[in-house]
Amino acid sequence: HVFKLGLEADVFVQNSLINMYGRCGEMALSSAVFEKLECKTAASWSSMVSARAGMGMWSECLNLFREMCSGTDLKAEESGMVSALSACANTGALNLGMSIHGFLLRNISKLNIAVQTSLVDMYTKCGCLDKALEVFKKMETRNNLTYSAMISGLALHGEGEAALRLFSEMIEEGLESDHVVYVSVLNACSQSGLVKEGRRVFGEMLKEGKVEPTAEHYGCLVDLLGRAGLLEEALETIESMPIKQNDVVWRSLLSSCRVHQNVELGKIAARELLKLNSHNPGDYLVISNMYAQAQMWEDVAGARTEMANKGLKQTPGFSMVEVKGKTHRFVSQDRFHPQCKEIYKMLHQMEWQLKFEGYSPDVTQILLNVDEKEKRERLKGHSQKVAIAFALLYTPPGSIIRIARNLRMCSDCHTYTKKISMVYEREIVVRDRNR
Repeated sequence: HVFKLGLEADVFVQNSLINMYGRCGEMALSSAVFEKLECKTAASWSSMVSARAGMGMWSECLNLFREMCSGTDLKAEESGMVSALSACANTGALNLGMSIHGFLLRNISKLNIAVQTSLVDMYTKCGCLDKALEVFKKMETRNNLTYSAMISGLALHGEGEAALRLFSEMIEEGLESDHVVYVSVLNACSQSGLVKEGRRVFGEMLKEGKVEPTAEHYGCLVDLLGRAGLLEEALETIESMPIKQNDVVWRSLLSSCRVHQNVELGKIAARELLKLNSHNPGDYLVISNMYAQAQMWEDVAGARTEMANKGLKQTPGFSMVEVKGKTHRFVSQDRFHPQCKEIYKMLHQMEWQLKFEGYSPDVTQILLNVDEKEKRERLKGHSQKVAIAFALLYTPPGSIIRIARNLRMCSDCHTYTKKISMVYEREIVVRDRNR
């Protein structure tokens, strides 16, 4: 119809097409329309940036935003800024996020709630809780999403009690809790081990009856109980749910069973999860790792074989670090970075330094039936360690190192990072999929 009506050159129509294709997940068609535009406007670029953000294509989103800022004289629209801030939050690109914040302050007299909420979210996820609180406190008007972002941010930083105080403050201001806020509050209790408080919040939600509990809320409660080692109670919670059990609650219980090495209950969770015809490769990996911890190698092979038979592929773990305004991504045993030789020399130096600090690799974190030497080698090249080595080489002494991961950090990387932080006198902030 656009071609029939002769509107193919109309920039407003073309921008709408870019936006439409992007929202429908048709990235190739969205890009094709964008590339054919003779005169690209700020709205054109913002539509492309927002489309990538909407699909979780965070790196592509930031690349487009950088290209617009450096390759054109255009100024991004607020919608594009919000999308870019979301991408910064999900990749740990703090420097770019701060640059966007500075641009907003210089060019817009009054920021709207959506932009301010995005800033709160970005700063918390990039490890700058104080900065997030500063933005939050300066806001003249706040809504449920703003409170949810700040409560989630406090939860990320282990400030569960502060999150609960903020929740009470929200209620006192006359705002009603909604589905999203309750999820944030329950997650805050879970992250900080506040079992009593989490039970109370969940009970109040049921008593008030204004928010119908969903599987996500029950998943939070199961996670809360599971993290505390209350696995039997977590199972009873699932079995007594008045709504249909889904993969979220069983996955949460399975993860807790692996952490607390309860194979018996873990088998129940695994069986129920697989009954739901799970096509999530992560489920099979958790099951496999649970069996590996118990040295049940035949069951490990069974889980891996079933995963392969279903054609499921593991998403590689990676760690990202921002250096000089550019985000660098590393995988375990990474040998493809241009500075690979320097990085591995640095890793060797770091390990040598840690020997004097009493560090001993926790080989139990390598859940493979291989000898100890092989386990040590695999531990040495974990993506987080590679990213830290790179950051130590190419960031100024004394500056903060910020790492973002797509998978949960293992206990060995946690210990290793703490000791490296002390030895090299550098603050290191790591955010994984749970924090």
